[in-house]
Amino acid sequence: MALPPEVCIRGAGIVGRTLALLLARERVRVALVAPAAGNTAQDVRAYALNSASRSLLESLRAWPDAAHAMPVREMLVHGDDRGRVRFAADAQKVDALAWIVDVPALEQQLADAVRFQPRIEVVAAPVAAPLTVVCEGRISATREALGVRYEVTRYPQHAIAARLVAEKPHEGIARQWFNERGEVLALLPMADADRTADQAADAAAQDRALALVWSVDQLRAPALLAKADDDFGAALREASHDALGALSLASERASWPLQRAIADRWTGRFANPGANGIEGAWALAGDAAHTVHPLAGQGLNLGLADAAALADVIKNRDYWRSVGDARLLRGYERQRRADVLSMSLATDGLQQLFAHSAEPLPALRNWGMRGFDRSRLVKRWIARQAMGLQ
Repeated sequence: MALPPEVCIRGAGIVGRTLALLLARERVRVALVAPAAGNTAQDVRAYALNSASRSLLESLRAWPDAAHAMPVREMLVHGDDRGRVRFAADAQKVDALAWIVDVPALEQQLADAVRFQPRIEVVAAPVAAPLTVVCEGRISATREALGVRYEVTRYPQHAIAARLVAEKPHEGIARQWFNERGEVLALLPMADADRTADQAADAAAQDRALALVWSVDQLRAPALLAKADDDFGAALREASHDALGALSLASERASWPLQRAIADRWTGRFANPGANGIEGAWALAGDAAHTVHPLAGQGLNLGLADAAALADVIKNRDYWRSVGDARLLRGYERQRRADVLSMSLATDGLQQLFAHSAEPLPALRNWGMRGFDRSRLVKRWIARQAMGLQ
């Protein structure tokens, strides 16, 4: 890069790379800080991405092929006592409610796009720039060094993730169960490992591959993780009410504690300009700014929306404003904080609703689920919000 960067992005995950590509498309020079690869453990994560996220990634030519992005045509959400909500793509007049995307495949698509973008320079350490964007994830050393308070509410739960193979085909249906302990089991449809990208979309009718996200009590998580593979599969089969028959592990299991968090400040200026060669303004994006409970599958959608919003305010700034202009960055923070807070409160409310088993709450919540399932207008509005089609 002949000229110095205008933006330094700390963190080369999905949000950081997406932001780098969006800025480079607008002729902004970017330095992307990507530490040397360390952990080579199998990545079993999968994300539910909505229509807004898909459109964003497609515009960057970074959307994975059909073998790594399974459309969800239906979603079934079950309560703990016959409560149920069904969302269907055809009822929303869309091709899919969401897409379950393989994380390693998406990361590779973005890495390839970054490699061929001449306005992005991948660097090993932060460099000086008018604007530094922190995309380091929820455990961010830079955010801590800036003195930003990360207001964390810890749930008494851990997430367990893995890849599974089901006895019965999933038919492109995402399934979710809430139980009386507030635990949430999600079985997300994925393309079979041997599916080729040029196969027809209706192959999903026979696919049996699943991504597991199981939010369980933190005291129960160690015992589940220690179970033999067959015993773990049996526990899953029971928790999923035998909806897909026998469930077999196809990967290692991963686990992490769950939390809801939001930074008290998303933007600012470095307190000691010029110290260690770093000066100018800073902004947070993605998990460095916020995290939510995974029950609604909106975490990465929120992070990608951060990247899109920040890139948009930089693109549309007055010609005389720097990319690190304080007014510009405050506009980004106001816009995104409002959206994140509304989603965070919604997911937290759902988690809390099922976290208590004292009567009459179980009867009321399941009655409410059945009533919500019959309310076409409200259900359609909620579904379109989740799909990013406000």
